[in-house]
Amino acid sequence: MISSFLTAYDWKAGLVLLVLVVALGKLGRWLVFRVPTFRQVRDLNLAEDKLRLAREKYPAMIKRSVRVGVWTNLLYFFVMAPLVVSFEPRPVWQILLQAVLILMVYDFLYYLTHRFVLHASPESPLALLRYLRRVHAVHHQARDPSHIDSFYVHPVETFMGQAVFHWTVLGLGLALGDFHVASVAIASLTYIQLNTFNHVKFEVADPKYRVLNWISFKHHVHHIDMQKGNYATITLLYDRMFGTLD
Repeated sequence: MISSFLTAYDWKAGLVLLVLVVALGKLGRWLVFRVPTFRQVRDLNLAEDKLRLAREKYPAMIKRSVRVGVWTNLLYFFVMAPLVVSFEPRPVWQILLQAVLILMVYDFLYYLTHRFVLHASPESPLALLRYLRRVHAVHHQARDPSHIDSFYVHPVETFMGQAVFHWTVLGLGLALGDFHVASVAIASLTYIQLNTFNHVKFEVADPKYRVLNWISFKHHVHHIDMQKGNYATITLLYDRMFGTLD
């Protein structure tokens, strides 16, 4: 068993995956902020973030959350991902299909976790569920979030949210066979960027940005209180399917 895992382990693919995610993320941000509209949105969110960071509770919680996130991601990139990523050539359509598969399975699992665990009833007979609801309530202190609120998360929730994505990649890879490193890079970048963008204040009148307006608005609705829907994070498809779209 151990020998089969060691044989499958490709540290080079895992390292390339990490480099791709970091490099493409930086390149993407550089390109995005060359657009005046996005620079204006960034400046608005930076001003809002500054007000939040002036509150005593924000820096400490963010620091703890980021620390947990770094260690969880290191485990993912250097232990888990190398077991299921490779450089084996694939057609472009298959690379894209693999990325979509990862994201949609992850989003379904996160929908279930978000709805039934993090938003469990405060009267739940299970002490663990009551505790995790309180953990999630830290993030929900932001009723009208801005960019920084994507990081204002209890460390336990940071670990849980990232673990859902990481175990989705690992589980699907072990069940279906290796993913191309580009597939996992695309899925990882999309997961990271959408989870951040969901919290950005984005209200742009130009109709060509209506999809981005809608994405931001829907997650802001979720933050109004702990009773709202919109539990999915990649797409609200599952909220439409299960009647929790607000």
